This record gives sequence, C-alpha cells and structure tokens, in this order.
Amino acid sequence: MLTRETSTDSDSLQTLPARQKRLVRDLAKRVHAAACREEMTAIKQRWCDVNALRKPDRAPVWFRPVGCWGELIPEEDLQCTDPWLRSLEYRFRQDLFKIHAGDDTPLEETFDVQASITVEPADTWGVEIVKHRPAEADGAWQLVPPLQTEEDFDNLAVPTYALDRERTDRDLNRLGDLLNDVYPVRLVCNPGFDSATIGTAAVELRGLERMMLDMVLQPELLHRLMAHIRDAKLRRLDAMESSGLLTPNNRQPMLECDLPGPAPTDGKYTLANCITAGNSQEFDQVSPEMFDEFCLNYQKPIFERFAWSCYGCCENLTKKIDQVLSINNLRIFVCSAWTDLAKLQEAVGTNYCIMWRQKATDVVFPDDSETIRRDLMEGAKRLRGYYYQIVLRELQTLRSHMDRLQVWTRHAIEAAERYC
Repeated sequence: MLTRETSTDSDSLQTLPARQKRLVRDLAKRVHAAACREEMTAIKQRWCDVNALRKPDRAPVWFRPVGCWGELIPEEDLQCTDPWLRSLEYRFRQDLFKIHAGDDTPLEETFDVQASITVEPADTWGVEIVKHRPAEADGAWQLVPPLQTEEDFDNLAVPTYALDRERTDRDLNRLGDLLNDVYPVRLVCNPGFDSATIGTAAVELRGLERMMLDMVLQPELLHRLMAHIRDAKLRRLDAMESSGLLTPNNRQPMLECDLPGPAPTDGKYTLANCITAGNSQEFDQVSPEMFDEFCLNYQKPIFERFAWSCYGCCENLTKKIDQVLSINNLRIFVCSAWTDLAKLQEAVGTNYCIMWRQKATDVVFPDDSETIRRDLMEGAKRLRGYYYQIVLRELQTLRSHMDRLQVWTRHAIEAAERYC
C-alpha cells in the first residue's frame, strides 16, 4: 500500500493559478458526469458482449483522431498556461469532444493515475536512437538507428524495470488534491495496450532496410535482436506483476471486456487478469514463413502471459491468417483496410471477434459522405452474424472537413444498428 506524503512546495496546488485550477476542475466534472450516465453502461456492455463473443445490441463504433487532434483542439484554444494543468485541460477537452461526437468511447467513473515504472538505463537499450525532426510542421523525421554494425550489438543493454513508489505517490496525491471531489482518482498499474508489439523497437534500433536484409543475409543478428526485445518486454511485465499493484487493463476502447481470467481470491491481480495486443506492421512485406520466424515466434511468449490477446494493426494479414490463428489465446483479429475481409471471415467464423478497421483516407478525402455511408453499409452487411467492431484510426488530418468524425460516427452506428 502506498503511503500518503505531503506534497513538496514545488508540487503544491497553492502555487498554481486559481482560475486555471477552476477551469480544469469544471472540465473534469463534465467528463465525470458523462462517465456516470446511463448511456455509458450500455456502451461498456456493448464492448463486453462483442469481445466475449456474445451478441451485442449492435457492433461498437470507435475512432481515434491521432494526428488531427491539433485541428480539433488547436493549441491556441487552450487556456491554461501551467504545463501540468494545460495537459489535464487538453485531456479533458479530448474526452468532451469524443462525448460530443457520440462514438462508443468507454469512460470510467474514476480518473486513473498510472503507477510510474522506471527503467535503467534511461534510454532502455544502452544505445542512442537518433531522430532528426523536420523544420516544417507535419514533415517527416529521419531515423538514425544505432545498430549499424555487428559490433554495435555488443553495446545493447538489458533493461531493468522497477516501480518508482515516490513518484507514483506524488502523482496520486497531487491529482487527488485537485480532482478527488469532482472526479475520484484511482491508482492503476497495468501493462497498457500493446505489450506484444516488438517490431517498432527493432526498426528504431536497426533500421527497416537493414532489418529486411538481415532476414536473408544475417538472420542470426536479427534473431539476437528480437530475442533481446522480447526479453526486455517480459522483464517489464515481471516488474509490474511483482510490484503487488497490478490492476486489470480491460477498461479501454477496443479491448473493453469482462474481467479476464479467474478473479483472485487474495485480491492480487496477475497478468492472467489482463489482455494485450500485438502487431507486425514492420513485417508487412515479408513472407508468412519469415513473419513466423522473426516476429510471431518472439511475440508468443509475451501473449502467453495474458488471459487473451488481440492481433494486427495496419498491415495486410491476408496471407498470414493461419499464423495469427496459431496464437493460443487470440480473441480479436484486426482486419485492416488491406486485409481481405472475406478470407478472414471464412477463416475465423464466429470463433473470434473481427476488428473491422476503416481506411482513414477514404473517410477524410471525399467532399461528401455518401461513399462513406455506402462503404459502411456494405461492410456491415457482410459482417452480419459475425462478432465485429467498427474502428477508425491513424487519422492525420481532416482536410478541413471539421465535422467528418461526427458524420462518420453517425453513419457507422446506423450501419451497425441495421446489420447487428
């Protein structure tokens, strides 16, 4: 149990602008009211049903703005100048936008504060990953991966993770002092969303082109790298589980579900009460055999620590369906805009939930929404009788169609209701 400590002067709420504190508290109160409304119970039940392979009242609908948040909530519209309060203001304004848009975003009646997990070395891998940022807004950054030669692999560090109790307690107390009477604060310590995603780190360390060449020219090097990343991921999970504070992570969009695994009799949760996700976007262009050898085989030990798993993102998994289905605890199969939906339906039937992902460009580029509605209707009709979600992610711009997400949500819900 974390001990309550008095905030230091630098952390004291007394030093923060009163008007800005009132603004954040007002926003928090509005979000909390939405989280407590009756409609939120229906939203959560919808997710729980579809992910438990029970028939929901309709498929859940959810979108993630990602890169277009800056268009929806411009920096100049934020009123708080204190960095901490400004970040909270931004977070609550995002929640309020989702509430206004009307998708199936599940909101909790508590404001969750994530326990702080430290890593040594501070750069995780013991080598510096350099990213040159562009001068122009929204430009592409250039990656300089540190593992250029075989000798560079000897510099890789084995990261060590641990709970930072002092920082965790400080964060919990400070947020509690600000919000507890308007939005009760709760400590959580969960592994997040994508513990089994390992390709991103591999590319940052080695580079995508070199990684592709390694599969053919130096496979032992890539095996060494993937094993290193896998073991680091497992170490982090060990640290969270051994902290004694682990909490289930089943309250989040896409993965919202009943408590996974058996409820602990001693009140201490384990990873058997959690879920995870993984993908293979960096391995999109490799053969099913190489995907299996260099990616999936290193993800499976991570998946096995959890109650069940979700697989896929933006990659085309049409030719890798059998490999993905070999994941023993798979529950959700992500069908990207590039994966053949018909072939996936034939393979999974009603044994899995299909996360039907929309192509962002097809949503934001049309000048009218009729094609969007038609595509949603056609897809939902094909999915009738299956367990499915309708998800829109990876948006980078709205192209001045500022109401497009609300329009898409309305059409998606209409399609889900018609073809439930």
